[in-house]
Amino acid sequence: MVRVYRLCDPGTMANRAQSLPENAPGSFFVDPTCIDCDTCRQIAPRTFGDTGEFSFVQLQPRDAAETRAALRALVACPTGSIGTADKRGIAEAVDDFPFPLAPRVSYCGFNSRKSFGGNSYFVEHPDGNWLIDAPRFVERLARRFEEKGGIRYIFLTHRDDVADAALYAERFGSTRIIHRLELAAQPDAERVIDGFDPVELAPGFLAIPTPGHTRGHTVLLHATEFLFSGDHIWWSRMRGRLTASRDVCWYSWRRQVESVTRIEPYSFEWVLPGHGERAHFPREEMRREMARLVAAVGEG
Repeated sequence: MVRVYRLCDPGTMANRAQSLPENAPGSFFVDPTCIDCDTCRQIAPRTFGDTGEFSFVQLQPRDAAETRAALRALVACPTGSIGTADKRGIAEAVDDFPFPLAPRVSYCGFNSRKSFGGNSYFVEHPDGNWLIDAPRFVERLARRFEEKGGIRYIFLTHRDDVADAALYAERFGSTRIIHRLELAAQPDAERVIDGFDPVELAPGFLAIPTPGHTRGHTVLLHATEFLFSGDHIWWSRMRGRLTASRDVCWYSWRRQVESVTRIEPYSFEWVLPGHGERAHFPREEMRREMARLVAAVGEG
């Protein structure tokens, strides 16, 4: 049987006739379908701002670099809420994904509405590539993964951010990994994590259960350098520090505080979350930031 894979058009854009009045005049705009997921503000922070309820164009791009960043935001937007009068450069922005963050580690883009715009990441590894959480399924992105050797493992931090993991697993014959307490989101996952002890999934890949946001939330530590933190912790641009949030804790804030304390002893330089800003610091500075976070959540 020949299977036809769903193609999400990366060029789908917002409706100019419904451009928000908050948008700065010019080519780029946001319409009312925005769900305020923060994706565009992470990718193009100078161009896109936040009213507290939705994103808008605060300043039009000034140069080619800012235009390219705004186009990447357009491509990544999970709801197609960003548009531009000048469509030149969109195909090139599509081909920027997966977007390199560090050697062998990339941000996938193509955020999915199914995961409220959660970020996903791609790790290239000689023993098989990894996808951490999942983007929406887009054929052009799947082909880029194919060019890089496919996807051997799909690690899912928790139930909220699985998006189109099943489609990618089917396409590449991947092994999906998820905690048993999150299994309802991927009931046919090929590997299931039990209990709350850290588990070495493969050399250099350590799963650390971090219950709190959800019952079976689990982070992934890769090469003692990259912490893929799901919805456990992230960088807050407003607070200027790592943070966790009681407001988006669906299971137990007490357990989440315990889980934050649990990961403090580990060494890493990157925090790569599903939601919220990414953070990269030298190892000792990241230790200090983690200590600040533990102190902050302990206070309330």
